[in-house]
Amino acid sequence: MSMFCYQCQETARNLGCKDMNRGVCGKPESLANLMDLLIYSLRGLAHVSWKLIQNGKYHANDSLIVMQGLFTTITNANYDPEAIIALIDQAIALRDKRKEELCEIVKANCDKCPEAATFQISKDQYDEFAAKVGVLRTENEDIRSLRETITYGLKGIAAYGDHAAMLGYSDDDVNKYMMEGLAATINDDLSADDLVGYVLKTGEYAVKVMVLLDKANTESYGTPEPTRVKLGVGKNPGILISGHDLRDLEDLLIQTQGKGIDVYTHGEMLPAHYYPAFKKYDHFIGNYGGSWWHQLEEFQSFNGPILMTTNCIVPLRKEQTYLDRFFTTGMTGYPGAIHIPDRIDDKPKDFSAIVERALKCEPPIQLEDGEIIGGFGHGTVLGMADKIVEAVKSGAIRRFVVMAGCDGRMPSRNYFTEVAKKLPKDAVILTAGCAKYRYIKLDLGDIGGIPRVLDAGQCNDSYSLAVIALALKDAFGLEDINDLPISFDLGWYEQKAVAVLLALLYLGFKNIVVGPTLPGFLSPNVAKVIIDTFGLKQITNPDDDIAAMFA
Repeated sequence: MSMFCYQCQETARNLGCKDMNRGVCGKPESLANLMDLLIYSLRGLAHVSWKLIQNGKYHANDSLIVMQGLFTTITNANYDPEAIIALIDQAIALRDKRKEELCEIVKANCDKCPEAATFQISKDQYDEFAAKVGVLRTENEDIRSLRETITYGLKGIAAYGDHAAMLGYSDDDVNKYMMEGLAATINDDLSADDLVGYVLKTGEYAVKVMVLLDKANTESYGTPEPTRVKLGVGKNPGILISGHDLRDLEDLLIQTQGKGIDVYTHGEMLPAHYYPAFKKYDHFIGNYGGSWWHQLEEFQSFNGPILMTTNCIVPLRKEQTYLDRFFTTGMTGYPGAIHIPDRIDDKPKDFSAIVERALKCEPPIQLEDGEIIGGFGHGTVLGMADKIVEAVKSGAIRRFVVMAGCDGRMPSRNYFTEVAKKLPKDAVILTAGCAKYRYIKLDLGDIGGIPRVLDAGQCNDSYSLAVIALALKDAFGLEDINDLPISFDLGWYEQKAVAVLLALLYLGFKNIVVGPTLPGFLSPNVAKVIIDTFGLKQITNPDDDIAAMFA
């Protein structure tokens, strides 16, 4: 069986990257198959660990291993086959250790366990076996669709759970559900209806993990506050940090103090500027460039070293010459890039190699000037709730439009820019994630001092938008959250966005519009159930969708 992958929005023809030497994301067939084997191994570990939990034995660290393994397979996170093989080895070894423990407890062997919990292969068999355990191993289209929807939601939970864990925060309920949910994807006794239940349950735990990460970030770095972020450059050599991991940024800022080096954010790291704790660093200059898919040109012109803390990595082309100043850390990896090892005994990561490299570089080439205004998470917006409620009651604000989620390369994503431009002047955009780059640099003005684009932060801060909506529901005394003057017009690209969508469905939001396409991993029957139950829709065109919002 050759490569098959349809977890991201840009998958070929919205059907799946198959019979290809490499996927649209750039991962070669051999790497895609190794990732399938890693996921299969993690399913086996989850099965055994969940059985142990059911028998009163819980190992919290098992869930972190599963989270980090799943996180590594998120679109554009890791292109290093050796890193994937190491994680496969780790998952199988831990699975077998836990299996021995389980057999001692239940006094039985695992002959009836799923193959994922029992297979034994040598390393020279990885490639051959990996090609047999991918997505298409589940023959029934609807069961496959539901299993993969759960898996992709769990990948999003895994990413957020790992970020929280790096700050010392965890939730036993989330950890246990990681095992339960992933084990469910290899349980042949579960019906389609059972799996639909797990899809919604995944949304429930996506909410819980976003609550956890919000707590981890704000208790560690303060409540985000309205901030103007510089887009120009300074005269010193710079380091560009991209991704989502705030603790990596903290370590980097501390280790670059007084070195004559400026630090800039890129992509999803932009909202770090909104946290009070980072504002004490004078060398934390501003944001450079836009969303992830612009990085080939932007990283080239930056001149200094780049640190990728999470996805999204775009494979380099021949004309890009920055590989010698390209660094990865955490669950990211790229062949030829320098990987910064994980923390030992919770001590800071050692970024001295990046600092040394930066001191040999020219300052960044300026791409633009001006500024971005953000920092409107739930802590800030709820503080101005009276002003917002009054603006709605007076008619100054007629509607809120949530345009959160992911950016991507497809020209069809210009749709979101056009919607932002064409929305009536009495509409306010609530945003989070890198989708904001489609319109946040536009001059859209304000309504009575309230900016018409309120950026809550990273994609995980979509939780803030839900909190704001729930608070407004109470403020207006409404029974149904869908009676609020709020429309959802979301862009999605990878699996964290899937977790966010499932979270919104779990919270009861209906008539959500997503695009540019509905997920290719939704079979026609599964898509119909979600559409009929929740009113999920695909974007059409700016004029018609805006008219529907304001109907």
